[in-house]
Amino acid sequence: MTLPAPLDVWNGLPQDARTLLTTLRRLAPPGVRLALVGGAVRDLLLGQGSASPDLDIVLQGGDVAELARQIGVPFSFHAAYGNATLHLPGGLYADLVSARQERYPVAGGPPTPRPGSLEEDLARRDFTVNAAALELPGEGVYRLLSVPDMQADLQARVLRPLHDRSFHEDASRLVRGARLAARLGLYAHPELLAQVPAALDIAAQTPRLSAELRLLLEEPLPGRAARVLEAWGASGLLPAGAADLLERLDAAPGEKPRTLYAAALLSLSGHADDLNNLRLGQRPAELLARARSAQVWAAGSPEAALQTLLGLTPPYAPLQGRDLLELGLKAGPEVGQTLAWLAAGRKAGRYASTEDERRAVLEHLHRPEHNSESECSAP
Repeated sequence: MTLPAPLDVWNGLPQDARTLLTTLRRLAPPGVRLALVGGAVRDLLLGQGSASPDLDIVLQGGDVAELARQIGVPFSFHAAYGNATLHLPGGLYADLVSARQERYPVAGGPPTPRPGSLEEDLARRDFTVNAAALELPGEGVYRLLSVPDMQADLQARVLRPLHDRSFHEDASRLVRGARLAARLGLYAHPELLAQVPAALDIAAQTPRLSAELRLLLEEPLPGRAARVLEAWGASGLLPAGAADLLERLDAAPGEKPRTLYAAALLSLSGHADDLNNLRLGQRPAELLARARSAQVWAAGSPEAALQTLLGLTPPYAPLQGRDLLELGLKAGPEVGQTLAWLAAGRKAGRYASTEDERRAVLEHLHRPEHNSESECSAP
């Protein structure tokens, strides 16, 4: 494959992104270097541009906070790293960051930054394919910068860590790599596979790992990413059976939000705290509880999808409240009591069909002692 020229990369960006970058270039003082780096450049070089790419913009020699103020959009400033997150119209974001070098005093912990050049900023990144930049020197001239091996690895679709201690410094890079490999069809370089044990050794002391695992659930095909982790010998980062279950969900029809994948993952563990402190929140747990109930959910709902995935769907359609009214029950508490009674009977295996449930209700209704005010009791 032949990589696009710098001008083609620029033209592949959405108009809103080009407008932002042109404005930043115009506002930046003379002598300041400005470049789009990372994922957006990588994807455009691969011919896989996005309508809303992740914009990571590096500034060398300028004041990030001052430039962010001049743009005129809301922004959040992160003083420790000299970064500003621009809050763009339409709910999009762009990170304006100071060019820097990094050192990891403690494996798995946060890095210590110090000012650096644009080239040094590229050299601190995780994988060769991510260490690319489209520099905007001005006057409509664009320049492609990269670390050694970036272009060769991108052409070969190889995912190679940028440093021999990359995963030792930050175990979350292992999960990020699996996400990229699954999404972009990249192959692990032998150096990546050699570093997997180092990532697993420091996984427990890498706070960023949980965030990367949550992002895995937001991939277009989370099951594929989980399978990549398994192939790399890192399946222990997820519950046993995760790749099989999530791949089945990948293949299921209909919309599949992150909450559905998180609930499926939770079903393998039993408790959110067992999932590497993923902090999945209450919504996946609540969805799983609803799917495990005896209630029948509308086709296409997340609850129905989860029931089907986990084999929780009853072998027949249980009676609903409207069915009980048609059988002669009066609207009121008795309907709810009868539904609860039926649910208990299903759980005990007393019924094999809808007709069994209907027959049980009719028999109960025709008992001499039955009246509309009485509570239902198990037969």
